[in-house]
Amino acid sequence: MLFDYVRIRFPTTDVQQVVENILQLKLSYFLHEDYGFYSYSEHYALGDIFVLCSHELDKGVLVELKGRGCRQFESYLLAQQRSWYEFFMDVLVAGGVMKRLDLAINDKTGILNIPVLTEKCQQEECISVFRSFKSYRSGELVRKEEKECMGNTLYIGSLQSEVYFCIYEKDYEQYKKNDIPIEDAEVKNRFEIRLKNERAYYAVRDLLVYDNPEHTAFKIINRYIRFVDKDDSKPRSDWKLNEEWAWFIGNNRERLKLTTKPEPYSFQRTLNWLSHQVAPTLKVAIKLDEINQTQVVKDILDHAKLTDRHKQILKQQSVKEQDVITTKKGYLSTIPVDRYPKKDIMGDKTVRVRADLHHIIKIETAKNGGNVKEVMEIRLRSKLKSVLIVQYLKILYNRN
Repeated sequence: MLFDYVRIRFPTTDVQQVVENILQLKLSYFLHEDYGFYSYSEHYALGDIFVLCSHELDKGVLVELKGRGCRQFESYLLAQQRSWYEFFMDVLVAGGVMKRLDLAINDKTGILNIPVLTEKCQQEECISVFRSFKSYRSGELVRKEEKECMGNTLYIGSLQSEVYFCIYEKDYEQYKKNDIPIEDAEVKNRFEIRLKNERAYYAVRDLLVYDNPEHTAFKIINRYIRFVDKDDSKPRSDWKLNEEWAWFIGNNRERLKLTTKPEPYSFQRTLNWLSHQVAPTLKVAIKLDEINQTQVVKDILDHAKLTDRHKQILKQQSVKEQDVITTKKGYLSTIPVDRYPKKDIMGDKTVRVRADLHHIIKIETAKNGGNVKEVMEIRLRSKLKSVLIVQYLKILYNRN
């Protein structure tokens, strides 16, 4: 399972605090643009990592990581020796409000046959609390002999709701975007759980509490849908679970794990554009220079001036991840314990997370004979090994 889309709003206008204390990246390496999205007035960008800001407190600072942005951010998490779990813990402690979270499950063996699943939806063999589904095939305008190169996508649930699923043929997407032959694609299909607002928050909290992606992902999936095989001799609610679907949700397969696929920020997308859109025309201009014994292309390049934006991109491309990260240890570690907020000044979700973690630690302490030190060591050995846990224990148990 991968995180494939993360959008978080912070109730502050201090963009530097969000970037350097929570993302733990140096703002000086970000490219500033005086326009934004989603009604924000401006934004900062480091590759596909976007930070939108506003002078209005109710909008605050918005961090957006789409698929490529998540992969780039993972390269910085790796350099920080920090996990997604620790990042989300810092986010929630800072009062961050989850706006969207996409969990992507990659099907590398072709378990999910999307045309078959679509047909099951049409034949009422998808038992779901959702009331709608939508399917389409990419490339409907291609020639008849190219029909096998079309991709299938199935949406289950309303795209306007706080939770819906998107199942699509990842191999076709890679063929279309990167010209990778369909038979060579590592991932055949992808099942995306798309969550917004409260649903996104509860998914993050569940991941932090249980440290079990399998539990979190399939609890959501099983809550909303299951595919069955029609049996007219039985009531619909008693129809047998489809065998391929049973395999996908966990029967007789390895446990699902949270994985990362760090990809450093690169200039490749611009180079691809140059290759496809500019290079042919440039080659014609160079050939004309050769024919006419002129140097028009050279003169154009010699007189081209780099703007501040271009210089910032050069700066971004010339450094390693280690140079871009800050040395922060987590948001909570920047707050002295005696000044830790006792009231709900950072948003109601912060209090709820503190209460949840307090409850978890109390249970674990009871199981370990009241030994807080042992509980601390257990939590530090887990993926939640952030200094944040130590700070919580100090606060909750008044330990030094």
